[in-house]
Amino acid sequence: MPKFLASEDYDRDAYVEIALEHLQDRGLDHLRVRRHADLLVIESGPTKDSYKHARLRRVTKHLWRLEMAKPRGGWEPTPFRDLLKELLPLLTDSFGWALTPVE
Repeated sequence: MPKFLASEDYDRDAYVEIALEHLQDRGLDHLRVRRHADLLVIESGPTKDSYKHARLRRVTKHLWRLEMAKPRGGWEPTPFRDLLKELLPLLTDSFGWALTPVE
């Protein structure tokens, strides 16, 4: 069965801008946000060998799920599922340690 987004009548890059603006407002300028299908991936480092920190998966038209990167690769889903504008403060306030710069 083909994978499809919850709705095709939205500006997909607007979500990237919302997430990036939130991160920059919190002083996390080393992070960037990349859209991949129904995911927003938060990463840092060089583009070709980036370090993944977290990602937000769009699961319905309005709901997103927070997933955290595992140290050795892969993703760990969290029980947090909410509106994007609610998950972003949760990510930066409660999981700020996962967003620190990697040396």
